Amino acid sequence: MILKELLKYIDYEEFSGDAGITVAGLCADSQKVRKNDLFFCYKGKNNDSHDYAEQAVENGASVLVCERKLDLPVAQVIVKNGREAVAKTAHAFYGFADKNMKLVGITGTNGKTTSTYMLESIFKSAGKKCGVIGTLGIGYADKFVSPELTTPDPIFLHSILSDMSVCGVEYVFMEVSAHALYYNKIDGLEFEAGIFTNCTQDHLDFFGNMKDYAECKKKMFENGRCRYAIINSDDALGEKLAGKIKNAVSYGLNNPADVFAVDIREDINGTSFVINLFDELYEMQLNMPALHNVYNAMGASACAKLLGIKTEFVAKGLKELKTVEGRLERVAHFNGADIFVDFAHTPDGLEKSLQSLKKLCRGKLYCLFGCGGNRDKTKRPIMGKIASQYSDFCIITSDNPRYEDPYDIISEIEQGVKGSGKKYVTVTERETATEYAVNLLEKDDILLVAGKGGEYYQEIMGIKHSYNDNEIIKKIIG
Repeated sequence: MILKELLKYIDYEEFSGDAGITVAGLCADSQKVRKNDLFFCYKGKNNDSHDYAEQAVENGASVLVCERKLDLPVAQVIVKNGREAVAKTAHAFYGFADKNMKLVGITGTNGKTTSTYMLESIFKSAGKKCGVIGTLGIGYADKFVSPELTTPDPIFLHSILSDMSVCGVEYVFMEVSAHALYYNKIDGLEFEAGIFTNCTQDHLDFFGNMKDYAECKKKMFENGRCRYAIINSDDALGEKLAGKIKNAVSYGLNNPADVFAVDIREDINGTSFVINLFDELYEMQLNMPALHNVYNAMGASACAKLLGIKTEFVAKGLKELKTVEGRLERVAHFNGADIFVDFAHTPDGLEKSLQSLKKLCRGKLYCLFGCGGNRDKTKRPIMGKIASQYSDFCIITSDNPRYEDPYDIISEIEQGVKGSGKKYVTVTERETATEYAVNLLEKDDILLVAGKGGEYYQEIMGIKHSYNDNEIIKKIIG
């Protein structure tokens, strides 16, 4: 693409160099730059990529988009915000591919992944070609890209959207994280619908407090970004959003809502309920237990209906979805007991999963979990307290300790368990802890292995070691 054409879409303050050169590609990693690439420079939280601009030029970059003038012999585009420039430039470079599809964005602390797969199943049942972007990876047109971030960085995101368009994808369901909103990753994208699931404690290591975290979530629904806003009105922030956004529709069980459910019946195999979908009543069946999945289903159903999908296909799609990897997934039946793996890594997520399993458990409820290192430390004792409150026995272990000492993390979790009167053990090595927990099980017991869900690694001291809870459990029980 000719740089002159690209400049039309960049809000720049100053330009120097030859605007007639051809930009071969976009890059934000100086080590991956190729000849005639455009390289982005911006100041981050821990690093400043301006420091790597010289290396990028040596590797072939012919254009720099930067926040200050650099003493380098290439064309330079000076912008106020480098991160904003990445999203807008990538959007244009890849031909505004999203305009050929309808995008649905899901934001919230919990429920994003399950909601995207519910939507995919619903729309596929109606004969639509779909793509999914999120924590478990990117899938479309028989292609799969392994996950790295919940919401990919803009250059990669737009390259994927471009390929989706070429492959004939009609609808894209993508998770939109708070970090993606904070870093302007989705700037320029227009969503046919945006779903808000909830806002509960997470990422306070980054945002500092719940107020700033909530404010970031609101960005999803600002400046006309979403044609429809589908809001969980039972959530405190959601209730406020539903009252302020003009194009909002609501779903919930406790507060008045446009979409709600009655006659909810839960068992170990799944959940059934009658949905009131904009005054249309329909029987729904899920192959997933837990009340929070009823919420996810209501949000997905409301979205599908607004986008023109008949209710019969909504019900068919929800029923055909067997499971979502690592999302309260029943992975084994052993010794007369059931074993679930869940991504629950926040206080709210862990509490909801344990509450749901407690209702279904006829024996003892065991909870194995840990907390990630170099993340929000304040939630560790809270999750310890929740685990001891709802389970009969806790096994506290490691969960991506990263650069922290696992013993320190476990000790902080313990502070919430002590004093509860409940029995617990600490086993630092996760596989050993899982084997210990599995061998405790007797008839009618339930074991929840929480925190990692569908992850396929254990991050320790900067190295991602191969690890998956589901595979480990199957190995243990043979």
